[in-house]
Amino acid sequence: MTITALRTLIRTLIPGTLLVSQLALATEADVGQTLARQAGIPWPAVIAHRGASFDAPESTAPAYLVARELGADYLELDLQRTKDGQLIALHDDTLERTTDVAKRFPERAKAPVSQFTLAELKSLDAGSWFNQAHPDRARPKFAGLRILTLDEVIDIAEGGRNKPGLYIETKQPKLFPGIERDLKAKLTQRGWLGKPKASATGVAAMPGRVILQTFEKGSLELLQKEMPDTPKILLLWLGDDYIPAKPGPTYAESGEASKAAYYAKQQVRSEGDFTAWIEWAKAHGAIGIGPSAALEEGGDQSYADLVKPWMNDVAHERGLLVHAYTVDSAVDYARLAPRGVDGFFSNRAAELLKFYERPAKQAPAALLKQLGY
Repeated sequence: MTITALRTLIRTLIPGTLLVSQLALATEADVGQTLARQAGIPWPAVIAHRGASFDAPESTAPAYLVARELGADYLELDLQRTKDGQLIALHDDTLERTTDVAKRFPERAKAPVSQFTLAELKSLDAGSWFNQAHPDRARPKFAGLRILTLDEVIDIAEGGRNKPGLYIETKQPKLFPGIERDLKAKLTQRGWLGKPKASATGVAAMPGRVILQTFEKGSLELLQKEMPDTPKILLLWLGDDYIPAKPGPTYAESGEASKAAYYAKQQVRSEGDFTAWIEWAKAHGAIGIGPSAALEEGGDQSYADLVKPWMNDVAHERGLLVHAYTVDSAVDYARLAPRGVDGFFSNRAAELLKFYERPAKQAPAALLKQLGY
C-alpha cells in the first residue's frame, strides 16, 4: 500500500479525530526515518543555512562556528571558484550585497566572483553589511570578516566537540566548468570521501557526512559521475528550465510587491510534471529533494509551496528524502513537518533544534561572546 493510499484509508476510517493526524504523522516519520537510516543521514536533519546566518553574517567564520557549537547536523554552503582556481563559500554570484566591493574595486563592483582572485576576495569586508542591515544583531567584530575558502569551512567543521557534516551546493555550476571534479579532489584531499577519519564522531562519522546539492540537472549528473557513493539532493524550483509552472503573468505584470510574493503564488502545472521531475532525480543519483516552502508570514524567503503532502508522498514513495528550504519559525516547522518533511534548511539552527527537542545548551548570543565576537 502506498503512503497516499494509507493516509486516505486512515482519514476515511476515523475522520476528524486526533488519532488521524497522529497516525498520518507516524506513517510519514516511519518512512522518513527509514530512508534516512538507509542513506546514513540524521533524521530529522538540522541544516544550518550558510551557517547560523540569522545571528552572524552568512557564510562567515562566526556563522559557521555558532552553528557548529549549537549542535547543527550540517554546515550548508554555496560553492564557487575564484579566478585562480580556489574553492570558496559564497551565495551570490556577485559581491555587492555582502561585501564592500563597490568601495574596494568600484570598476568591478558588478563583476562575477569568478573574475576575482582569492587574494582580492580576501581583501573585502564581508561582515559590515550585516551590521547595517540588522542593527539589532550588529557586533563590532563582524566588521572586516573575510570570505571563507572551502578548506576553512572544513576546518571549522572538524574543529569543535560537535562534528557536523557538510551540505555543499554547486552554485551557478555553468559558470565554473569542472567544479564537480574540483570538489571531489578537495574532499578527497581532506579525507571527507571514503572511510571516515578515525577521529570522526557524530554526523562526521556517518555515511551521509557529505551531502551534495544542486538545482541543475547537468551538475547532478556530473556529481553522480564524480562521486557516485556520496548522497545527493536535487533542489526544486518552478519556471524556465525547472519544474513547469501553471501559466500566468510575469513578475512585472503581476503587480506583486516583491519577487518572493510573486514566487509564493506560483503552482506546478500538473502532478505529472512534478512526478516526472522527481523520477528523473531518482534515476540520476539523488537520494532526496530540496523543495521550496511558502511561509506563513511570507517574506523574502517564501517561495512556491513545493512541500504539499502529495508532493512529499511522491518523493517518499520513490525512496527520496525531503529537506525543505529555507524555514526559520516554529510556526512553519510545526505546519510543515507533519506533511512529511525530513529536515529543514534554516538560518536559525537554534530554533530548529529547539523544535526537534534538541535544544542547544547556550543561546547564539552567548556563543558569539564566548567565541570572541
